[in-house]
Amino acid sequence: MELNAATTALAALGNPTRLSIFRLLVEAGPEGRIPGDIAEVLSLPGATLSFHLKELALAGLIAGEAQGRRIVYRADFVAMNGLVEFLTHNCCGGDESQCRPPKPTPGTRNRRMA
Repeated sequence: MELNAATTALAALGNPTRLSIFRLLVEAGPEGRIPGDIAEVLSLPGATLSFHLKELALAGLIAGEAQGRRIVYRADFVAMNGLVEFLTHNCCGGDESQCRPPKPTPGTRNRRMA
């Protein structure tokens, strides 16, 4: 992945609604989800969902496939893995042992993103 593509993808994922949609599609796996299901799960109006789906598609993170009268949206796992690879390329100067998170010490909490 090139810098411009990574920047576009990260900007798209920088919106909480788009990040939620993308995570939902990642969770759905290759089967994907139809817009009505996405809207229901995330409590989004149709027009809002449509806008965010378009932005994610323009960023190359998702794709929609027409199946009869409906569209199924899926995460583009190749693009997702390319973004992760771009972000971690040559991590810690190539010393992979340094890229692992430290083990929590007793009495401290391990912080994770929700």
